[in-house]
Amino acid sequence: MNDRTSKYHKIYDVVRQIPPGKVLTYGLVAELAGLYGRSRLVGYALFRVEIDSDIPWQRVVNAKGEISYSEARCGGDYLQKNLLEEEGIEFIKGDRIDLKKYLWRVPICLPE
Repeated sequence: MNDRTSKYHKIYDVVRQIPPGKVLTYGLVAELAGLYGRSRLVGYALFRVEIDSDIPWQRVVNAKGEISYSEARCGGDYLQKNLLEEEGIEFIKGDRIDLKKYLWRVPICLPE
């Protein structure tokens, strides 16, 4: 396993723990994965996840509580919003999530 693959697995381990109806930001996922300051790496890792994966990629948003739209995602942005709404997450002002309400604040214990 190369270094990047190892880091992606750490990211996926964190994201798998986010419960339905809650979100984390890219930066918080990076911190919890031991990759402080590597929020872009989290974005790259999640972009590689298949839409129907067991990794709940849709539960990761940017620091403003918004979906980070990508033209290369082929409709995944709208799918992300729909999946989050199905979990009970409401969007305010169109495309923003109230992080005070939906940010997952439960401590995560990751295996070492």
